[in-house]
Amino acid sequence: MAITCFIRYEIDPFQRDAFRRYAVAWSHIIPRLGGNLLGYFLPHEGSNYEAWGLIAFGSLADYEAYRSRLRSDPQAVENFAFAQRERFILREERRFTEVVPEAFQRPAAEVAA
Repeated sequence: MAITCFIRYEIDPFQRDAFRRYAVAWSHIIPRLGGNLLGYFLPHEGSNYEAWGLIAFGSLADYEAYRSRLRSDPQAVENFAFAQRERFILREERRFTEVVPEAFQRPAAEVAA
């Protein structure tokens, strides 16, 4: 995958379960529409209002085609409407990154106890 769309969400910390439901819905929608879902992440420790979503694509053109499919997909439209109705996302930002292949998905070494 050439690029990753890195989405930073500012969420209502009292509506974590609503964001989780939103993320789970995307886990079915995104792959079906051509995105390589790397994951959604909720805050665990530290900040309680930042969540993230990472979706990879072969190119920006692939991302644009995916966005077009999103706008006409009934499940995607409903998930967007759910977020607007419940207002658990306070702010959303998108960044596009490229991977450094030599420094990507390096497993932990075995460490003596």
